[in-house]
Amino acid sequence: MVLPYPLIAAGSLLLGLLVGLLGYSDPYILPWFMVFTATTASLYGLGRGVVAAALSALLLLPFPGFSPVALALLLLAAYLAHDLGRNLRQAQRRARALAQGQRLLAEALEALPQAENPQALLQSLPERLAALGEGGHVGVWVPSPGGFRLLASVPPLGLSEIPESGLVGRAFRQGEPVHVPDVRQEPAYLGVPGHQALAELALPLKRRGEPVAVLNLERAHPFAPEEVEGLIRFAQAVSLQLDRLSDLEERRLLAELSERLQSASRLEEAGHKALALVVQALGLESGALWEVRGARMEALASFGVEEENLKAVLRQGLPYGMGLAWQVYETGSPLFTARYAEEARVVPALKALGWRTLAALPVPSPKAPRSRRVLVVGQRAERLWCKGEVELLLLISRTLGLGLERLSERARHEGVNRLFLELLEKPLEELYPRILEEAIRQVPGSEVGSLLVLEEGVYRYQAALGYDLEALASVTFTPEAMLLWYGKGEAQAKEGVPRIMSLEERDIPEVSHQTAPKEVMDTAGRVREIQANLCLPIPYKGEVLAYLNLDNLHDPRAFGPDSLEAARFFAAPLATLLHERRTRKLLEEAALTDPLTGLGNRRAFDRAFLEELKRAERYGHPLSLAVLDLKGFKQVNDRLGHAAGDLALLKVAEALTRERRNGDRLFRWGGDEFAALFPHTAKEGAIAAAFRYARAIEGVCLQGLCLGVSIGVATYPEDGDVPDALLSAADTRMYQAKAQGLAVVA
Repeated sequence: MVLPYPLIAAGSLLLGLLVGLLGYSDPYILPWFMVFTATTASLYGLGRGVVAAALSALLLLPFPGFSPVALALLLLAAYLAHDLGRNLRQAQRRARALAQGQRLLAEALEALPQAENPQALLQSLPERLAALGEGGHVGVWVPSPGGFRLLASVPPLGLSEIPESGLVGRAFRQGEPVHVPDVRQEPAYLGVPGHQALAELALPLKRRGEPVAVLNLERAHPFAPEEVEGLIRFAQAVSLQLDRLSDLEERRLLAELSERLQSASRLEEAGHKALALVVQALGLESGALWEVRGARMEALASFGVEEENLKAVLRQGLPYGMGLAWQVYETGSPLFTARYAEEARVVPALKALGWRTLAALPVPSPKAPRSRRVLVVGQRAERLWCKGEVELLLLISRTLGLGLERLSERARHEGVNRLFLELLEKPLEELYPRILEEAIRQVPGSEVGSLLVLEEGVYRYQAALGYDLEALASVTFTPEAMLLWYGKGEAQAKEGVPRIMSLEERDIPEVSHQTAPKEVMDTAGRVREIQANLCLPIPYKGEVLAYLNLDNLHDPRAFGPDSLEAARFFAAPLATLLHERRTRKLLEEAALTDPLTGLGNRRAFDRAFLEELKRAERYGHPLSLAVLDLKGFKQVNDRLGHAAGDLALLKVAEALTRERRNGDRLFRWGGDEFAALFPHTAKEGAIAAAFRYARAIEGVCLQGLCLGVSIGVATYPEDGDVPDALLSAADTRMYQAKAQGLAVVA
């Protein structure tokens, strides 16, 4: 067992006195007093050693043989012991300080796992390490625009922000500890008002290898090398704990996001739930989920948007090219900024409100050439995006993409089912536009489009969105012309294989001009504006019933594999629906067709007359009609019999059909009465047509009996602007022609 130094000194003094009292001479006494003096000087320094030498000299005075030499020996012993004990004293003080520091660090390390999240962990550090900042302070600084913000400190400091030019900034930038033993020699030292410090230690705290904060200690005496090493190891332990907490926080967030997406039944609901979670978890202000719909981005969902002008942006959508969302869509790369106003593409309403911090991330869409949805979150104040937040947002966008894809497929099924239920009982004029509208909504990349349906061996435009349907209705396409536009083989068309044509790969106007009049397709069809086209044949039992054209007028790469998949999904039910409606149309046409002549009957005339009259009123076109009454038919019927009469009516229908101009519509009212409609035809043209029809009828003869006709003509608007007035005028003129023996009266 080693005796402590104070006990050795006291024992030496007592032994010296005891030796003297027993009568021993000076040579035996003096060494014990020298031991006492040397021990005292070694333990407490030269000053106390001199006092011990003086006390020893006083005690030695009564003894014989005491001389100044003894005093000199005592002082020499004190000096030598002081010099030898200096390092021992320093080592002892350092050992005590290190032991205390290690105990404090151990206690702090044990407390690290108690923190619930990274923020709470960082805020707790100054209090746990307060004793290590003797005569100074302990603080945690986090980056902020232009410098650093104080998160927590002990004791409280008189400032909350510091520039990035100091030692804290250096440690953060370099990602390495910065130790300054004497701040008086450091030009970059930033003093704290009211706090005197000699040494400073700045330790970067990292999350996933990137500094996120700086633990800063200042105190009035230097840090021992062992203390610096211990604090560096402590900072590394804190960084590991930050990684662990971040991983836990990330897993909890992604698990909750997946749960929220799973519970949603609609895309809009899923988007709102996801935004609420992300915005609140990251401490942001608001966010929006955008979806590309042709030339506009529409807001699927939003959270935290309070300003009326921003709500207006959400309602109206983002025009093509406006805002960071479009930039992310085009590049496919996420974008993080804390200086929004300086970006090339901004939303004026956001810039006017002074927003600075935004993150825009692509939400992946399987099989899409580019993500068709973009997640945007942000806040007004400037904020630096750290690596951990960037990685977390990227994970969130991928998780969100998977959840939204599931809901997209469900919405696609529901949309087609809804279309079936909605249109099965509706007239054809409502069927075709709704089919086209649903297709544009369902197929990614679609902006405008048209639907061409097979009728009487040719394809006609039956619906158009974004184009002039009235002008396109006059254009027809043969099956060969449609295959030329389709650009694939007949076998693929009959299988319903969709194809994509891009302006980057083919000259779309040139292909279009090969199938239809250039002047119509350039104006009404806008083919020179089309950047990309998706053409979908709609086959049924070996026959292509229709061609669905979906176009994008802004982006040559608008369509991708996801568009083809959606189109294929849409094709089969659409073919069934079109076939059903086609069958119904044939039945309706049978009800509107005279079974003998094949011309429209009186019911068909009434319907067509109303349609043409409404169109003439809307566009200011003239419209003429003619009422025809056969002469000599009764004689044929009476002399030759009813079979010959039926044959005569059939030959009249054939003669009228041969003379029919493009656009004329012919009807048999019943008996020996016929009618004709002349759209876009003024009275002069109608009279000329009536005379041609009269001459054709006069050429119909059976067994020497020839027919004639009396025709009355009326024209909108000069002869009336309602059906009854026009019919009455035509009927009156027909009787005038019969009475006067004329073929035509107008």
